[in-house]
Amino acid sequence: MSDTAIDPRYGTKPPKRPLRLSWGDERVRGIVYQILVVGIVGSIAYWLFSNTMHNLEVRRIATGWGFLEREAGLPIAEFLIPYDPTDTYLRALQVGVLNTLKVAVIGIALATILGTILGVLKLSKNWLVSRVVGAYIEIVRDLPLLLQLLFWYALLQGLPGPRQAIHPATGVFLSNRGLKLPFFEWEGPHNWALLLMLIGAVGTYFYRRAARAKQMADGQPRAIWPAATVMMLVVPLGAWYAMGAPFTPDIPALRGFNFQGGLTVSPEFFALLLGLTLYTAGFIAEIVRAGILSVSQGQWEAAEALGLPRGRVMNLVVLPQALRVIIPPMTSQFLNITKNSSLAVAIGYQDIVSIANTTLNQTGQAIEGIAIIMVVYLTISLSISLFMNWYNSKIALVER
Repeated sequence: MSDTAIDPRYGTKPPKRPLRLSWGDERVRGIVYQILVVGIVGSIAYWLFSNTMHNLEVRRIATGWGFLEREAGLPIAEFLIPYDPTDTYLRALQVGVLNTLKVAVIGIALATILGTILGVLKLSKNWLVSRVVGAYIEIVRDLPLLLQLLFWYALLQGLPGPRQAIHPATGVFLSNRGLKLPFFEWEGPHNWALLLMLIGAVGTYFYRRAARAKQMADGQPRAIWPAATVMMLVVPLGAWYAMGAPFTPDIPALRGFNFQGGLTVSPEFFALLLGLTLYTAGFIAEIVRAGILSVSQGQWEAAEALGLPRGRVMNLVVLPQALRVIIPPMTSQFLNITKNSSLAVAIGYQDIVSIANTTLNQTGQAIEGIAIIMVVYLTISLSISLFMNWYNSKIALVER
């Protein structure tokens, strides 16, 4: 009988046997094996560390993080925060992190939307739609992502110049310089309106939870959209109007050999975002399709028997149940988008990998540069995993 087993005669745990310093005692063997494993791992780690330090000393390579305060002299074409080549390497790396986050966040949003639509269309009863979507999914999943990124970048580089740019709508231009879109000059009141909108989104979430709790208590449904409209639209717009309602449109126009004004989407960012979105959407589509098929046919038939149209059956009955199957593998795809964004270096987009590589080449701080890249991706990936695991626990079925 093991130490933790329940004695059927008395219904209690028997007293623990004393530890005997004998190889025949499995507990002694377990302790010895663990000490050996820890010792071997520690020895390997110490050897790697000492060997690395010795090689650095022989090659007269200094270690440390002092290089982060030195002037970078590194030009960066795209940045979300103010940056100048005279800034430090630390500032340049911060720009790289934000560029990586920009691609990851936008790519996750677009790939989720496109993948969900494709997954639903793959189950369409229309033969042509189903086959076209199926062919798309098979093609993008079977081609290497790097090859797709190079294809889209070469395609964008093959577009006409600014003077012959494609002009599908007012203020929209597509050329080998990238995509130009109309925008407006961002001023202080816009920051306050955006902040109030985010606060309103949080307030809407808690209001929705309270409304759901009251509905479970008294059975009376409560509309969410009036409160959401007030908190997320009326209040921010009212504050923006009270602060003068500044709105100066910024329409791009051809000036000389390039466009001036408006919002610029560079060819590198456009190709990277397009490739990541289309590639990952193919995997997400299959995840969504499998999640929908996991819902029993009886759920469809019961909802349709109540007179619900097929679209509302999908939104209100099927997808909420399918999410429990969809979310875990979807987390892996979100992580893949983030990690695959490191391929940006192949098409010249300056993300954290590109900037860190340039930094270590200029400073010789290879270990520190690689460590920075690892920490950045580890932090982003763990954050995504924690959030998705939290969301998955919120929608999980509760056993009664």
